[in-house]
Amino acid sequence: MTPQLTQSRPAQQAAASLPQRRSRWTGRTRRDFFVFLALALPNLILIAVFTYWPLINNVYYSTLDWTLGATSATVVGLDNYVAFFSSDDAGRVLGTTAVFTVVTVGGSMLLGLLVSLALNSKVRGTTFARSAVFAPYVLSGVGVGLVWLFIFDPGYGVLAWILRGLGQQSPQWINDPQLALVMVIIVYVWKNLGYCAVVYLAGLQSLPKDVMEAASLDGANGFRRFLNVSLPLLSPTTFFLLITTMLSSLQAFDLIRIMTPLGNGTSTLIYEAYLQAFGAYNRAGYSATVSVILFAILLIITVVQLRFVERKVHYS
Repeated sequence: MTPQLTQSRPAQQAAASLPQRRSRWTGRTRRDFFVFLALALPNLILIAVFTYWPLINNVYYSTLDWTLGATSATVVGLDNYVAFFSSDDAGRVLGTTAVFTVVTVGGSMLLGLLVSLALNSKVRGTTFARSAVFAPYVLSGVGVGLVWLFIFDPGYGVLAWILRGLGQQSPQWINDPQLALVMVIIVYVWKNLGYCAVVYLAGLQSLPKDVMEAASLDGANGFRRFLNVSLPLLSPTTFFLLITTMLSSLQAFDLIRIMTPLGNGTSTLIYEAYLQAFGAYNRAGYSATVSVILFAILLIITVVQLRFVERKVHYS
């Protein structure tokens, strides 16, 4: 006979005292999972179809020598990337993109912060001023571009009329490549500083009052309180605006398209992709290459900001 193994009473008591492992796939867990699928799956499908699938296709198109509208294309591998980085236009386009992004992001955030400080004061008319400052941000970029194009027109514009009244000649804003970039930057900053101002205003109004009162009791004046207390506490707001405004500036298109249709000195990466595909070249494969390069830059900037810049953010 095979001997039967029995446990002693202390061993049985110890085993009985151990918590019983419950199955993780209970009826409630199963119900919550299906609710999650019902709510998230349609959005995931839409994101996959309209975001990731076009992105994958665009990467594939960047390896083709394809003229827009043609029924056939030739696989050229990385030749389009080599052609872009070895061309004279690469430095011009990347430089224009860098200048436009840095100046518009810095200008919008700096002016937005100054405007938010003014709007944070408790005086009559601040509600109307907040609406007036934020209004340009929600206006159509096409409409804004057309209005400002009339203002900057060197022959018939409002600015030219004012300068002629002062005995001065109007600069050739549209024809001069450098001035055209300055013109677009001015309009873009004017349109987007309201967004930065409203976000900074929300950050200023959420600052802890006890900390500000403690700094005031310690003898810190208004400038010192802002520099040493308010500005560090606004670092999460600044970090958020840095990411959103930089991504927005790198993808700015409508104002550039309306104010400088030929990209005279204002060809950023996204506008260069448009010109290559829908301009006089019809180089769809090359345009896809420029778009992939822009996506890579956006991805790198976002990762660097989340990995390194966020370390300097104070959340408490």
